Amino acid sequence: MIIKYPDDKNLLKEIKAGDVISFTGTIYTARDAAHMRIEQMINNNEALPIDFSDSFIYYAGPTPTKPNMTVGSIGPTTSSRMDRFAYMMPRLNVLGTIGKGPRDNECTQFYIDNKILYFITTGGCGALLSKAVKKCEEIAFKDLGPESIKRLEVENFTMICAIDYHQNNIFGRKKNGN
Repeated sequence: MIIKYPDDKNLLKEIKAGDVISFTGTIYTARDAAHMRIEQMINNNEALPIDFSDSFIYYAGPTPTKPNMTVGSIGPTTSSRMDRFAYMMPRLNVLGTIGKGPRDNECTQFYIDNKILYFITTGGCGALLSKAVKKCEEIAFKDLGPESIKRLEVENFTMICAIDYHQNNIFGRKKNGN
């Protein structure tokens, strides 16, 4: 399925777990350290440096950019490392997250209950995924280096829906946690 976001926002509800998506639009990167910083800011009632509303967060930290490239290798981080931050996604109005591997049962249930999409990409394909990145801009937490938040403009970024809006996920966990 081809998604050009935000123009095709209405198609998000049609995505089913297992669908291969070719995504064009904006994605934000955020890994462990950025999630911890965001959590601190929320807990301290501080203004966040960016508005994540209606966005997608990619658990990734690109390697250094080589000459004539937009971004270095940008493979996914293991998503289960971010499971403890799932509760923040509705507060941030995030539509979905992107990473690799399954989420724990509690996180899976939370995503299902809160209608948050979860997509996966394949580990080891960071160099290939970097070809889809047309623009990369560091926008927050520059002191975190590769874990800073970056805004990526991507074109035909390939990912697979792992958890959809219809209580399905490709890892076999159902709504009741089995």
